[in-house]
Amino acid sequence: MSNLITTTDAQVQEEVSQADQPVLLYFWASWCGPCRLVSPSVEAVAQEYAEEIKVLKLEVDPNPETVKTYQVEGVPALRLVEGDSVQWSHEGAITKDKLKESLDRCLKQ
Repeated sequence: MSNLITTTDAQVQEEVSQADQPVLLYFWASWCGPCRLVSPSVEAVAQEYAEEIKVLKLEVDPNPETVKTYQVEGVPALRLVEGDSVQWSHEGAITKDKLKESLDRCLKQ
């Protein structure tokens, strides 16, 4: 079962605050070529790490408040959030292996 949830400004804070596990925020845009490359990796990670993290997918253009809150300057962007703090941050394309490596490092702390 996948743990990937498409969300919006109106829902994201509730999703993050009610999560009983770390939340991976995936910021993307339909016009973004690198986002199309990263999306399958994020979807795979959402499925593979379903027991360990919740994954939220946010399109940047219609959700400027969350983009501002998490200081997203480019897409694709990833933020691993636990409670009120960002544990890990990445902007730009990333391979599935690098993404998993980063998540493993953060989740094992």
